[in-house]
Amino acid sequence: MRKSIGDAGRTLAAVAAAAFALSACGGGGAAPPTGLPVANSTQRLVPDAGARSKGLGKIQHVIIIVQENRSFDNLFQGFPGADTQSYGYASNGQKIQLQPTGLETNWDIDHSSYSYFDACDGQGSFPGTDCKMDGFDKENNGCYHNCLSYPPYAYVPRAETKPYFTMGKQYVLADRMFASNFDGSSFVSHQYIIAGQASSTVDYPDNIWGCDGGPNDKIATITTQRTFGPRIRACFDNLTLGDELDAAKLSWRYYASALDKPGDIWSAYQAIDHIRNGPDWKTNVVSPQTRFLKDVKSGNLPVVSWVTPTAANSDHAGYNSKQGPAWVASLVNAVGNSKYWDSTAIFIFWDDYGGWYDHVPPPLEDYDSLGIRVPLLIVSPYAKKGWVSHVQYEHGSILRFVEDQFKLPRLSATDKRAKSPEKDCFDFTQAPRPFVKIPAKLSQSYFLSEPPDHRVPDSE
Repeated sequence: MRKSIGDAGRTLAAVAAAAFALSACGGGGAAPPTGLPVANSTQRLVPDAGARSKGLGKIQHVIIIVQENRSFDNLFQGFPGADTQSYGYASNGQKIQLQPTGLETNWDIDHSSYSYFDACDGQGSFPGTDCKMDGFDKENNGCYHNCLSYPPYAYVPRAETKPYFTMGKQYVLADRMFASNFDGSSFVSHQYIIAGQASSTVDYPDNIWGCDGGPNDKIATITTQRTFGPRIRACFDNLTLGDELDAAKLSWRYYASALDKPGDIWSAYQAIDHIRNGPDWKTNVVSPQTRFLKDVKSGNLPVVSWVTPTAANSDHAGYNSKQGPAWVASLVNAVGNSKYWDSTAIFIFWDDYGGWYDHVPPPLEDYDSLGIRVPLLIVSPYAKKGWVSHVQYEHGSILRFVEDQFKLPRLSATDKRAKSPEKDCFDFTQAPRPFVKIPAKLSQSYFLSEPPDHRVPDSE
């Protein structure tokens, strides 16, 4: 066994196959189907006719920076013009004032499908809908000493998030970005940002996060009625954005920790069989993450990049670290000070809410979506300056933007339904704005020589 996913993950994996009374959340729902929705394995959905970008030729590089486990209210509390709320309600009706809690906690909050249903406290006939957003106090958490009475009801102090606030004030912050998957699983979320789907899976694999697992290393599925379906291998053959870029002869790279290194569970392409066991794995999935910084400097940036963090740089709770904002700033500064700035769009988003309180109920889009609100920053010389977007976005919005820039088809339901950020967040009539450095406490040189971090990510 390569690693454990932690007590919460093991518990979920053990009980997912058993009957789970999701019907108690709403009651009176239709009987669950015997099968799952058909996944779009290698089939392409027909792209929207004429859905092409006004920025064609101006955006030649798209960078997707994936951070971890923060809700919008938690990370951007009080951002001018954004929809934040400084209080919430517990399941007993008590009003709870959000308390300052640094990124550097040594405890985490459960953010599985179970916690989603608890936090939502839905009243509709379909589980997880009509959310009251008052059950975050029911989520399990690992805080046992010197804790707040209600640990999930918290926000990160402004002093720690200053680089993020600076980016938002200089470029675009979107306050209606939701996870495309309703559960808070990083495994599922990371599949959505490369493939627009995760084969109807939910929560976490038993042990190994991808095709390197054995035949008994499985993950739960979710039916169209949000009951648990059969367990399947955490290894798929879904069409990905990487495949479409290959077909269009466009370059891409996924920057992540090497397998058997901390952070490798966030290397999403290891769960795509034809990539994990094909030529793309050796050429397009690269490690360590800091290779991105070197590729920018050497003039070797691909057309599309995904950049994932290590535990220390992820913003994920439980790692005694507050380096995430400086890590992201180093990536943005590297691009901003390079020849690529005038032709690049950078999307920075947090893959799930991490169990932290948020007051905005997620809209219902499908049996597996949407999840709780997360932040989205957009940095580009064509991004509107100091703009807060209130348009609804999700993982598929980023995919759709890429597809529209490079004339690629849609992948799945999420990028077919989602709105691209282009119309509300970009102004391609303007000349590219000059880059202004994002101040941060740690420099690029620190991350290039960062000491090893041997902690296991996402181990609740």
